[in-house]
Amino acid sequence: MADFAISADPAVQAQLDRLAMLSPGADVLGLERTATLLARLGNPHRALPPVFHVAGTNGKGSTCAFLRAALEAAGHKVHVYTSPHLVRFNERIRLAGRLIDDALLAALLEEVLSIADGVSPSFFEVTTAAAFLAFSRVPADACIIEVGLGGRLDATNVIETPIVCGIAQLGLDHQQFLGDRIEQIAAEKAGIAKAGCPLLTLHYPDAEAEAIDRVARERGAVRLTRGEAWDVEVRGERLHYRDPTHAIELPLPRLPGAHQAGNAALAVAMLRHQQRLAVPDAALRTAIDSAEWPARLQQLATGPLPEMLLAGSALWLDGGHNPAAGRAIAGFFRDRNASDRPFHIVLGMLANKDLSGFLEPFAGMDAHIWAVPVQGHAHHGAVAIASAATAFGMGADSADDPVQALRRIAVAHASATVLIGGSLYLAGTVLEANGTPPD
Repeated sequence: MADFAISADPAVQAQLDRLAMLSPGADVLGLERTATLLARLGNPHRALPPVFHVAGTNGKGSTCAFLRAALEAAGHKVHVYTSPHLVRFNERIRLAGRLIDDALLAALLEEVLSIADGVSPSFFEVTTAAAFLAFSRVPADACIIEVGLGGRLDATNVIETPIVCGIAQLGLDHQQFLGDRIEQIAAEKAGIAKAGCPLLTLHYPDAEAEAIDRVARERGAVRLTRGEAWDVEVRGERLHYRDPTHAIELPLPRLPGAHQAGNAALAVAMLRHQQRLAVPDAALRTAIDSAEWPARLQQLATGPLPEMLLAGSALWLDGGHNPAAGRAIAGFFRDRNASDRPFHIVLGMLANKDLSGFLEPFAGMDAHIWAVPVQGHAHHGAVAIASAATAFGMGADSADDPVQALRRIAVAHASATVLIGGSLYLAGTVLEANGTPPD
């Protein structure tokens, strides 16, 4: 599936149009094209502040959000590179704490594209080069870099000497690139490991753990696993982190969902196992309680979309789109939603995603599915979504878009819990329509 972006800024849009014509129009894995671009730019990736590199199927973005919040709470200036964006491309590149502005973004894209003749780079490869160019020129104390897809062959993996790497939750996704077996995916994620660099991971089943261990050994990385080198436990309303030299009592994450405790703990472990940047316990506590990550169990409390629903309703947004995300989201609403309150899922999902795998965890929850398109992308149609929903005992309807679905839900129910989900691209259109884009 090709990445893409549009911009309201004419100068940025002109460069995005150039990129669309230049790139192959599909995801392409490999480091050679990115390395060539960077070499022509003077290898800016070798002049970055200390790098935190994060991979994973789910949770890597949230882990990056916790890392950023902790480093900034400790007084550090932080660059961040994440993907995809939700509303504006600028969300992908945060320079010393602020989203990149349009003028600089346009200039960077133009600079990269001007030296790209004969390379045929992908969208992500060009934007990665632009981000690294920006990070090399703007002073900061740290870089947080999220893997785009996989790890071993992801464009971000040209980073040669990160100070610490982390792998978040694993699951089946992007099988056409990473393999059909979970241990193959685990090995691809572990490909970010570097000699002598701490590799912090969660605890995984044996097959995944063995794959990661093999890659870590081959690359000379030091793997530090939850449950062995560090651990975390939720007791009451507190998060208790410990490693061989320290124990910290932390608040539960403000980000909703039980799974966020693991993401927060991974961020804490990464910070605890690097030596370059001081991050006191007070900054860790502030981070866990303040980190934000849009479209991940985000409650939309203000704006025109929640106002469409009747009093007492709750509107949630999540971009999760694979079976592991489905389990986390379903678990959250299974524990939260009152049994007498109608539960509706406004669902749009790309055609290359596992629709049944995502919906299966919601079976037995008396949910009603509203199938909507994901505009501009190949997506599962209303018939396919209805068929999957009914197979798990859920009712189904379709709507032209989330707004129409919300109107119909409001007419039918005095109050309801509504989740709009299934795609980060869909989530972006919802945030834009609601006038609440990430900042």
